[in-house]
Amino acid sequence: MSKAAALPPSSALGRWWLKWRFHINILLLLVPLGFMPKYFADASLFRGDSGLGEREIGTVQVGPWSLKLAELRNEAPRPDGPAGYMKSFSAALCDTCADQVKAAYLRIGKPRSLRAAGAIFFGTPYRMGATLPIPERTKADAELWITLEGWDGSMHQASIPLSEASPATLAWLAQQGGKR
Repeated sequence: MSKAAALPPSSALGRWWLKWRFHINILLLLVPLGFMPKYFADASLFRGDSGLGEREIGTVQVGPWSLKLAELRNEAPRPDGPAGYMKSFSAALCDTCADQVKAAYLRIGKPRSLRAAGAIFFGTPYRMGATLPIPERTKADAELWITLEGWDGSMHQASIPLSEASPATLAWLAQQGGKR
């Protein structure tokens, strides 16, 4: 071993590093552990182990079919770049109607036609997801419209009040009203 390797570092930073390096490395290992509970909760939610979402809305009858609807997260809409504010919902079709429904759509306000039916649900019939744009000028008495299209060409619609579907979104809209 050479003499240069045995000498202690001459700078203050070098001496500080030698004294605290073990503690800093332990800290680097412990910090990610603080994020583990949220990670496991999110993984459970996306796997479906903890239901459709953080807040189950309930079963909605849409013509001859029904589906369970839930808010993925019980929070205000999040900004999504140029698309504006978005809110995620989850749904599951009933067991008997899963093979009869071709597509499911979600929209704020009554759709004028199937071409303007809203955000389409994606995924399996037993765990579908849709990301719905929330206009900042949405009224407090707005309704969330669900449109189901059957393989036979039939179309059925149902609505639920936005206040029932997402109270967090309604509170966010009230807050946005004060900013205008």
